[in-house]
Amino acid sequence: MAGKYYRKKKGHGRLAAIAVLCCAAVCAALWFAFGDSLPEAVQAGAPAGEASSAVSVPESEAPSSAEPQPVSEPESEPEPQPVVTTARVSASGDNLIHDGIYIQAQKRAAAEGKEGYDFSYLYENAVPIYEGYDLNLINVETLVSDELEPSSYPRFCSPGDVARELYRIGFRGFFLANNHTYDKGAEGIASTLRFWGSMPDDCFTSGLYRDREADNASYVEVNGITFAFLAYTEMTNGLATPSGAEASVIYTSEEDVLAAQIAYVAERADVVAVSVHWGVENTHNVSDSQRALAQKLADWGADIVIGTHPHVVQPIETVTSADGRAVPVAYSLGNYVSAQDRLDNLVGIVLGFEATKTVQPDGTSETAIGSVTATPVVMHYDKWFANMRLYPLSAYTDELAASHGIGNMSIAYVREMLAENLAPEYWN
Repeated sequence: MAGKYYRKKKGHGRLAAIAVLCCAAVCAALWFAFGDSLPEAVQAGAPAGEASSAVSVPESEAPSSAEPQPVSEPESEPEPQPVVTTARVSASGDNLIHDGIYIQAQKRAAAEGKEGYDFSYLYENAVPIYEGYDLNLINVETLVSDELEPSSYPRFCSPGDVARELYRIGFRGFFLANNHTYDKGAEGIASTLRFWGSMPDDCFTSGLYRDREADNASYVEVNGITFAFLAYTEMTNGLATPSGAEASVIYTSEEDVLAAQIAYVAERADVVAVSVHWGVENTHNVSDSQRALAQKLADWGADIVIGTHPHVVQPIETVTSADGRAVPVAYSLGNYVSAQDRLDNLVGIVLGFEATKTVQPDGTSETAIGSVTATPVVMHYDKWFANMRLYPLSAYTDELAASHGIGNMSIAYVREMLAENLAPEYWN
């Protein structure tokens, strides 16, 4: 996309200017106080040869007045130039692991003589999407655990191998705030926290908060650009925060908490990215409450808003914040993977954006969000939900569509549906 969306940060250039002015003032004061007592050589207008007899130059070594020597100009140092760095980020939609998906992954592992689950077949066709991105994010729609038994709708829990596979193919940021976060009570929260704590150090999560009053953002530096990630949810399917839970979600209705957190991290990061689980399921229409909250998130300091939950694609729009920034809002990325059986639930988008930071010689900096894109993906399975796997739409064929187990899949329909819900400038 052509537009760029800016966040400015103050630097330390003013300190240098103040120091120069102070030095100039001191020199001026010394001149006026002691100018009459200074040696003639340093007073204005004194000829260079009459300043002092302490050092004499032999005539043989003195330059001839008839042959003046050239005076070389001191080399000027090059002007300091701004330093520009760029980071490309992707965000994928709901990773919704139904029982058919993890049962097939278990069978694939067993066929190879391995324990656990092999999810590589599920994701392998989508791996090329993420080439060239510096950071990949995804909404994890379920609890993830190596301790609890896997389960599906309506109370989800997924095997740890699914998250390890996502990490293997390049994901590093995982959003955990959604309507299924409380599906297994306090035990589920504790178990999923232990799992994510066991992942490599460059893996981070956002959305389950141990201390609601603390700085809860996940900070990540990419190519010299500091990102802050926050995640919130509109609902938890009527389940209250479990008694004794080690951590909890923050609801979008807690606007005072959201406002304070976002404003705080906006002073400490170049880019504030907010994941929000909101809206009405199975509709492409953006609700009034979504738009109202998007405006508030921008006003509080968000630089980009990443929406999930409706399980279908919703539009990408731009919101103008109170301080004049243009903030991209992707209202819903749709599903990433799932075993749902409505055609529109089987199409999602991978959001892409670029952050460019320019640091001036005086230390001030400006970060621009640009190149916002949407890469469509299609969840495919054969008859009877067999061989579930994900494809980028660009690699999906008419032959595959005709063999889809849903029965009414077509590339023409997918393109028409996306055209109705995504402005053409975002298509990747």
